[in-house]
Amino acid sequence: MKKSEKNNQSTVLVIGSGVGGLATAARLAARGYKVTVFEQNSHYGGKVSKIEKDGYLWGFGASLFTFPELLDQVFTMCSKNPNDYYHYTRIDPICRYFYPDGTRLEAHAEPAKFAAELEMKTGEPQTHTLKYLKDSEQVYEMTKDIFLFQSLHKLSTYMNQQVLRSLFNFGKIGIFKSLNQKNEDQFDDPRVVQLFNRYATYNGSDPYIAPSTLRVISHPEYGKGAYFLDGGMPDLTRSLYELCVDMGVQFEFNTKVESILVSGASAAGLTVNNNELKADIVVSNMDVVYTYQKLMPDQQAPQHIIEGDKSTSALIFYWGLNATFPQLELHNIFFSGDYRAEFDYLSDKKLVYQDPTVYIYISSKKQKSHAPDGCENWFVLINVPHDSGQDWDQIIADARSNILAKLSKELGIDIGPYIQCETINDPRTIQSKTQSYLGALYGNSSNDVLSAFLRHPNFSPRIKGLYFAGGSVHPGGGVPLCLLSAKIIDELVG
Repeated sequence: MKKSEKNNQSTVLVIGSGVGGLATAARLAARGYKVTVFEQNSHYGGKVSKIEKDGYLWGFGASLFTFPELLDQVFTMCSKNPNDYYHYTRIDPICRYFYPDGTRLEAHAEPAKFAAELEMKTGEPQTHTLKYLKDSEQVYEMTKDIFLFQSLHKLSTYMNQQVLRSLFNFGKIGIFKSLNQKNEDQFDDPRVVQLFNRYATYNGSDPYIAPSTLRVISHPEYGKGAYFLDGGMPDLTRSLYELCVDMGVQFEFNTKVESILVSGASAAGLTVNNNELKADIVVSNMDVVYTYQKLMPDQQAPQHIIEGDKSTSALIFYWGLNATFPQLELHNIFFSGDYRAEFDYLSDKKLVYQDPTVYIYISSKKQKSHAPDGCENWFVLINVPHDSGQDWDQIIADARSNILAKLSKELGIDIGPYIQCETINDPRTIQSKTQSYLGALYGNSSNDVLSAFLRHPNFSPRIKGLYFAGGSVHPGGGVPLCLLSAKIIDELVG
């Protein structure tokens, strides 16, 4: 559709109000489309919604805020001032790391200061860290135009000088070594190797299998910075929702879409509450597997997507503690004593290791209103496999006991008695609440060398007018990539 033809009669129907769905809705509304978003839950946000209980507030899922300019772009594209909707500040340190041997590391935002910290605490030469971070930046610059900022599945993407230059240097990005092999080559101290191996988990991958290209994931934090939104991560979807409302987007909550209507080779609308709603464009922010299986069972589905190995999931304990812990930061990692064994359980056994790496995010460190006075809101996460029929009730009970024992030992205080309230999410509830197939957080895994090329495109190759946003499709999972999926759709439609 040409720009001159876009008017209020041109209709877009969006399935799901996660980050990708909200950002797409706002962008297309700015282009003059009449946009309606359908959400099965009573609230917006998907994996970036909020949980409230007994005076505590937690984000449902995502907790790290990077690439704030991608969020800013959505608002400026809509001719709005981002400062009218949200504020954020750069954080330092980015994360505090705890090792079983008693080592504690501060991951400072400034690379030189971070490298000095690693040398002081582990003996790792500063030059190793700085070289690694510079290399990660270079790989990011070589790959971003292919893998992130444009549609990977359009020939036109490969017809510009920057992309051709990136393709020419493709062999330098590290597709033939695992991330762990690359890190062992670069660093002398196993604690530093473990720290940089962790970045594979940002998209649900295994550092002992996934290609070393994933070292680019460390670049946003140390090269561009990590940030805190004033209201925590739920502020991101709150601001996007308010932007959508201001742009005239309509929302239908507690409304489950029954099917995507296809007429010939074009998307024609949706079936909602047994009513057929016509549309010029349909956007699914639902997991791509469920989009095909539940909403288009008669359409040919891409089998490599349906049958592909899924990413990991998460087991999350939302704890309200009636005490404060100055030894903890906003972001904290308590490492496993045997990282390889932990991933052997996750990838091969599809189970949870008895000594898992534990991530604790405490937004009340920055936003006091997220917990009562003198209390803290702990978001406690461990990586777990996607749901393949495990005994999750037993896994949860064992993991809770092991996590409490681990944290109590390393902090030198019995944590259990301070837990005032608790909520839990596991792969089963993640699946049901967010329509994530098998509870996998990032769709298909990124352990394969060609995984980026094998992700579903942001458009349907067979059905005109059907688009896909969110973490299960290109360019991948996580808030920045979901925002980029919306940008790509915007450009494809425009």
